[in-house]
Amino acid sequence: MALRLLWFPAFAGMTGCGGALETERASTHPTIVSLNPCADAILHEVAAPGQLLAVSHYSHDPGATSMVLADALQYKATGGTVEEVLALAPDIVVADTFLAPATREALEAAGVAIVSVGMVSSLEDSLGQIALLGETVGAPERAALLAGTVQSAWDNAASDAAPVATLLWQDGGIVAGEGSLAFALLEQSGFTSHSAARGLGQGAYLPLEQVLADPPELILASGGERVLTHPVLGALDGVRYATFDSALLYCGGPTIPRALERLGEIRRQAG
Repeated sequence: MALRLLWFPAFAGMTGCGGALETERASTHPTIVSLNPCADAILHEVAAPGQLLAVSHYSHDPGATSMVLADALQYKATGGTVEEVLALAPDIVVADTFLAPATREALEAAGVAIVSVGMVSSLEDSLGQIALLGETVGAPERAALLAGTVQSAWDNAASDAAPVATLLWQDGGIVAGEGSLAFALLEQSGFTSHSAARGLGQGAYLPLEQVLADPPELILASGGERVLTHPVLGALDGVRYATFDSALLYCGGPTIPRALERLGEIRRQAG
């Protein structure tokens, strides 16, 4: 997980004052604008009322949000432009690691601190991200409570039943591979990856013809493309079929218990 905290350079240049200014900011609960859709959900849980000024525009999109839409709609949303962000006058922007250099430079020049948060690929990554964002907003105790909830959901999802060979098939015909959060969620919930067992890595393309020739025990369709819902899939002898919301695949934090709950439902139905 790639993380970086950058404070406005002018603060560091103030001899004897930089530390005091940062301490003052932390003690008054800095205001936050999030441009990272995965951070949005965590910040909703750990930030104090009024502290989170805006979330990413993805969180207002019913087809893209990884957080509960009703929760996301409590906040303003931005498209991530410098003008939108500065109009809200935040102390800190939480962004992903792909924030455009020009945007980063403009925000830093305006005195806005930036916390960059990368994709998570494991429970440990997610717990670390929760802790970082808890420190960012000045609420490590709320972050610890969220982390405990996530850890408990993870522990409770473990299954002693025989694993079900499952193809997690996503839009574009791609599959989840080892080293991804989706793969970890499957393993923890009592599934094995049909595609990984055949040497396919994260994001590899798997055509319909190959699925029909070598079907898994369970097809877990995550997306709305026609290939994922092709009628021929329902005719495969002995193959179960279920759907899984793609918004639950990529983000950690409070998304993990929701993803595990859905996978648990599917696992029970699979027997």
